[in-house]
Amino acid sequence: MADAFPSLAGVTASAAALARDLPGLCELRVIGRSRERRPLHVLSAGRGRRNVLVVAAPHADERVGPATALRLAELVVSNPELHAGADTTWHFLLCLDPDGTVRNEAGPAVRRTPAAHYRHAYRPPADEQPEWAPSVRPADDQLPESRALVDFIDQRQPFLVCSLHGNDIGGSWVQLTRDVPGLADPLAKLSAEHGVPVQTGTWDAMFWRPSGPGVYVLPEPDAPEGVAGARFDSSPEDVRRGTWVRPHRYGGMTALFEVPMWAGHRVADTAPHPDPRRALDGLARMLRGQGDRARVLLAEARAVLPPTPDTAHLLGVAQQLTAVCPRVAADWERLHLAPLPLAAAHLAALDIAARRITMRALGTLLRLLDTPGGSAQTQVREVCERQLARWAAEVQELHDPVWVPVDAQAELQAQTVLAVFDRLTGDG
Repeated sequence: MADAFPSLAGVTASAAALARDLPGLCELRVIGRSRERRPLHVLSAGRGRRNVLVVAAPHADERVGPATALRLAELVVSNPELHAGADTTWHFLLCLDPDGTVRNEAGPAVRRTPAAHYRHAYRPPADEQPEWAPSVRPADDQLPESRALVDFIDQRQPFLVCSLHGNDIGGSWVQLTRDVPGLADPLAKLSAEHGVPVQTGTWDAMFWRPSGPGVYVLPEPDAPEGVAGARFDSSPEDVRRGTWVRPHRYGGMTALFEVPMWAGHRVADTAPHPDPRRALDGLARMLRGQGDRARVLLAEARAVLPPTPDTAHLLGVAQQLTAVCPRVAADWERLHLAPLPLAAAHLAALDIAARRITMRALGTLLRLLDTPGGSAQTQVREVCERQLARWAAEVQELHDPVWVPVDAQAELQAQTVLAVFDRLTGDG
């Protein structure tokens, strides 16, 4: 089997085959359409009274989710204890953002280098990400994908929603909107079996309460100022207004599962950082410098590209990425004042997060600069390629990333989902 991410068409075809072969157990339906009119497919398995919803590809550049959803479906249908024995119906939303996912399929599906990944990655801004958009956009201007997800949650009232995410370089971790005691143990065991570190420092859950190594729980509403929102000032998203807390209306919860494309073991170093303020100041300077360089290249690209709607859209994406750099840098300069001890893992995770912002910006520009153009466009493309290669080489040197095979990513994520399910249903 190729070490490759499956295409959206391939995942849908496999799900259709399951529904065809097991008509009494599985059903494939369309619950909505994307902005570009692509179908949102849900594969349901089981006939139980309780519901679990698995959401794949909430972020378009995190491609493991559809593979994991398919693997989970295979595990569920092969084990009656997971559906009939647990009185549960599983629903697999095969891809929440098909439009963005298809854009990412233009890049290599097989094992690649970080430079190749960022060169082809497409990451829409928060207000175009269906899982985050409800917390950013006005209530009367929601994405059709967001509406389909929220409507499905309201109709099925799942006791567990599983959001399948993937990070580029780092480790495995889980974010929970309600605690699941004891989850850290199976997470550690499963991660070790696949050669993946448990990430004990992460930008995403910096202010979330740890329930154990690699397990983070949404802070209570009365948490200290700066923590209750569970986010940095530079992040427009608000967890409490997004889709993650929607199941709480019905007594349910959401769990987010992260697995890396490349294992980076520095994110598991729990030793206290010897001088976090100096390290944070250095990261802020680096990010501002890279952001300034990316803005120069953005201006050069804008000057040589023809004006088309897609060009304007992608230039806007790149501009948002470069514009956020100084705001993120300011957040990190203040982070040493936060009421949490900073370990080496935190600084490693922040370093990765900083560097990927500008590499995503250059990848977005290169997507445009790869289109036919004159000599001036070719020259700008070559400059962007060299800059991206240098930044990717720095990440390689600092974090020594080790590729995690796609089937291992999917298996680790699927088994971690089952570990949460087992604990919520009393079998853990």
